[in-house]
Amino acid sequence: MAAADGEPAVLNGGSGEKEPGEEEKEEDASGSRDVRAQCSALDAAPAEAGGPSGDKAMPDVAAEKEEEEDTDSMDGSVLYSLTEDGRESEGGRRERDEDKRAARKRNRPDGGATRSSSSDEDDEDEEEEEERQQQQQQEEDDEAMEAWLGAELSDLRGPTWRAVPSLRSREIGRDSRQFVRRVCGARGLVQRLELQGRLERHTGCVNTVHFNPSGTRLASGSDDLRVVIWDWAVRSAVLEFDSGHKSNVFQAKFLPHSGDSTLAMCARDGQIRVAELSATQRCKNTKRVAQHKGAAHKLALDPDSPCSFLSAGEDAVVFGIDLRLDRPANKLAVVKEGDKKVGLYTIYVNPARTHHFAVGGRDQYVRIYDQRKINESDNNGVLKKFCPSHLVSSESKTNITCLVYSHDGAELLASYNDEDIYLFDSNHSDGADYRRRYKGHRNNATVKGVNFYGPCSEFVVSGSDCGHIYLWDKYSARVVQFMEGDRGGVVNCLEPHPHLPGMATSGLDHDIKLWAPTAESPTGLKGLKEVMKKNKRERDEDSVRHEDQYDTQLLWFLMRHMRNRRPARRPREGDAETDESWSSPDSSDEEEGGPDHVQCMSS
Repeated sequence: MAAADGEPAVLNGGSGEKEPGEEEKEEDASGSRDVRAQCSALDAAPAEAGGPSGDKAMPDVAAEKEEEEDTDSMDGSVLYSLTEDGRESEGGRRERDEDKRAARKRNRPDGGATRSSSSDEDDEDEEEEEERQQQQQQEEDDEAMEAWLGAELSDLRGPTWRAVPSLRSREIGRDSRQFVRRVCGARGLVQRLELQGRLERHTGCVNTVHFNPSGTRLASGSDDLRVVIWDWAVRSAVLEFDSGHKSNVFQAKFLPHSGDSTLAMCARDGQIRVAELSATQRCKNTKRVAQHKGAAHKLALDPDSPCSFLSAGEDAVVFGIDLRLDRPANKLAVVKEGDKKVGLYTIYVNPARTHHFAVGGRDQYVRIYDQRKINESDNNGVLKKFCPSHLVSSESKTNITCLVYSHDGAELLASYNDEDIYLFDSNHSDGADYRRRYKGHRNNATVKGVNFYGPCSEFVVSGSDCGHIYLWDKYSARVVQFMEGDRGGVVNCLEPHPHLPGMATSGLDHDIKLWAPTAESPTGLKGLKEVMKKNKRERDEDSVRHEDQYDTQLLWFLMRHMRNRRPARRPREGDAETDESWSSPDSSDEEEGGPDHVQCMSS
């Protein structure tokens, strides 16, 4: 039956209702028409489809359905946040991760979800508790560090020198002789110290610097086995010669009252040598006058004698050397604790009582001897011993790397490895505790020096493994100057000028640095507290990590069996001839068996 006016035919009695099968067919047909219509529309717009043919724009109906199903499975809640360059932002990733975790929880059975929720809450509580404990521990550590830094300090005293009144008095001739001494000991000038220049000649670490008594010349010795005499004021070398040593030169010192014609030297090879210098700026010869069985780190000069001095070695022996004798070396003492020998790193003569000398080495005791009455059967010949009370029974192996008397011999300064610097009263009785403690630096990597600064020993100066130079006020124990020293990271030697406000320093760098108070304003000690805390923290960590260290004698043994087979050194033009005619019967029977040259190895 034909439909009138284009209306569809009505079946089944004209009721207008369709049977179920017909309804499904019509829906399928309409769906097919919709898909064909969409495809035709896409074919008609090739430019929008990405190419002339429009093939890439053909939609994948199955993929769309899958994507719709995935989206529906996450409740349509996923929102993406993209940055301008098209990458997903941190917030978007975080939301997506949270939605995925929520979806996984919904897909789990109820019991598993409950257990997982409880477990996650427990984990979060544990993490929060751990973070809280770490924060609390950090606060306690910071408080302990601040307490340590502030302990045993006194208030700085007022200035003892004022520039304007002192200059006015000098102009009218009053107290002119004391002007330089007061200037050198003024805190205001110490706080203005800055680098003036460098002396560059050596090709190895510079282990020693020493001014002659008048302060016009500076001697330096190095791992390159050379000794250089400097006119430091014009920064030029006036003499350079081969020391005659076979390993690192540790000290080179002008003998007092010798007209700068005699230079004493010691080295890692254990030899004690003397160089004779001429007035025409050349070295006549070098002679061995004693031989230790271990490295010899320090010499001690008698301030009144041009021909006698002391040496100390890691073999625990102290030699008295008198250049007037046919056999110069005389064994004064063998340092022992009980029956055990104590290797020595440092020795110093009391400038006020020249028959007294102090030694320090591989234990915690400062020992003072009297040359006139050394009886090894009586307390091993020791006159008296000093040690910080907390180190007497310490289980850690603490060594003394350097000690020095004050200008009048009344005080004794000792630097301990991986510990602090302590000031003792040399007139106190045996076993007395320290008077002052100076801290903040680090003394671990090398055998580090310490010294007084100022004509009346007003300050304490030391280098550090962190590469800085520290100056403490002696009375308050507060740091008053803090300077960056060596780029190599370690400052070992510090030599104040005998008459002027300034000093020379050296370390792992191959040069010598000169310092003078020429800065326009006093130091601000910028970064001091952070560096001091870092040094203390590293020291504590190392004390836990390395409770026992290699013994230097073992290193000696290894070095002797790992000789560097380099060709014999050819003497340079102008080098001195060597003469071994002064060897002593007290010297080691292994005179030629010293260790080979080793660059900057710590003792």
